[in-house]
Amino acid sequence: MPAEFHTALRGKSLALIFQKPSNRTRVSFEVGMTQLGGHTIYLGPDDIKLGVREATKDVASVLSRYVDGIVARTYSHKDIIELAKNSTVPVINGLSDLVHPCQAMADVYTIKEKLSAGGGSAMDSVKSGIGGKSNSIKVAFVGDGNNVLHSLLQCCSKVGMSISIATPEGYEPKKEIVKEAMNEAKQNGSIIELSNKVEEAVKGADVIYTDVWTSMGQEKEHKERLKAFRGFQVNKKLVSLAKKNCLIMHCLPAHRGEEITDEVMDGPNSIVLDQAENRLHVQKAILIDLLVPCLE
Repeated sequence: MPAEFHTALRGKSLALIFQKPSNRTRVSFEVGMTQLGGHTIYLGPDDIKLGVREATKDVASVLSRYVDGIVARTYSHKDIIELAKNSTVPVINGLSDLVHPCQAMADVYTIKEKLSAGGGSAMDSVKSGIGGKSNSIKVAFVGDGNNVLHSLLQCCSKVGMSISIATPEGYEPKKEIVKEAMNEAKQNGSIIELSNKVEEAVKGADVIYTDVWTSMGQEKEHKERLKAFRGFQVNKKLVSLAKKNCLIMHCLPAHRGEEITDEVMDGPNSIVLDQAENRLHVQKAILIDLLVPCLE
């Protein structure tokens, strides 16, 4: 990290409102703020009981008097919207049931870092819309049409990456997000394809991306989902249908042996750990861009 950024956020405070457990999101923001000279205040599920002990709009208004920014990791996307509407400081979506933008920004940066010549820095990527066009890259997403996929659709379409999606019937991404992404893709020269046939999705892919079949809050659906997602596992056989040196991605945490095998996740083409590391770098770029907008 360039020396001029070591004190970029000196004296700045970031509140972390987390209704859900977290590894990468919490740690990357806490470490990122520390490396940039600022500090964080963690507010877990039992600290403020967002919307229960106190109205969400009151939480936003009060915290705005104390801190310079808020990261919120919530179950309901409506809570993120309510916080943003009533806050006078930047509110960063650290994950909601609808989208996971910080994850997708790091994902697209990682893909560009691995596959595009002159991928640039994380800071350059954030400031230039994740770093310009990448029309020759095809990403195949295999699994659930969840919040991670929604944000990946939004990011890929903005930078011109093509994305081919394979989900079981009934587990497709939300139609309104697909429609929005398709409009963006047309403008940026990329293609979005949706299918229930995993073999078609991965054919010719530069990247295969998967996520858990059962996310937090869906534990009661686990047995049903295991049946529905049978045949959607990212394994050696499936990877063989993609390009020879196809990269493997997973946003973590992984349910090894379900959506992905150990052989693939720990294999030579896996960039899962690089992907996780880049959460830190992209998070720092987001913080600098939002909290010190005049910094060059």
